[in-house]
Amino acid sequence: MKKFLLGAGLGYVLGAKAGRGRYEQLVRTYRRVVDHPMVQGAAGVARAKIGEKLKR
Repeated sequence: MKKFLLGAGLGYVLGAKAGRGRYEQLVRTYRRVVDHPMVQGAAGVARAKIGEKLKR
């Protein structure tokens, strides 16, 4: 799901003709989401679970 969202966002940014202002808005939104404590916590849990699966 994360790869799909990243690809969709990247495709929009690269293909958009909305201009630099819209690009900057998207980048700010992305950074705000990625830096949010809940997202960071969920990413840590996901990394831990993947690590457990890979050790088996």
